[in-house]
Amino acid sequence: MEPVTAELLMALASGTAGAAGQSLWERLRALVRRQDAPAVGAGELAAFDEDSGDDARARALADALALRAGQDPAFARALELWHREAERVRGGERGGGTHQEISGGTQHNVVFTRDVHGPVNLS
Repeated sequence: MEPVTAELLMALASGTAGAAGQSLWERLRALVRRQDAPAVGAGELAAFDEDSGDDARARALADALALRAGQDPAFARALELWHREAERVRGGERGGGTHQEISGGTQHNVVFTRDVHGPVNLS
């Protein structure tokens, strides 16, 4: 399993990933606080909730998630599913991994788009 990064946790907790990120953040909180699971990560989650912009707290939470995933196979499976969805949401927030650039010369009627649902008229 690829580890959850501090940067991903900070993006979701700070709200920069929008409503989808907020929903994912709530799901992670519920996953960490499951009643039938060891409390590994709960303290780090609470500390990070206090200051979602603190890189050290985000790294501590990421480390605790990795530790718990190593101890609890059910948690590891659930975290892996959560992580895949979180990366998709963050990828969409960053433009879906596309890069668009115009250089040199003079251009007219240049349009950069994403997810167009309907006609585009440049008249």
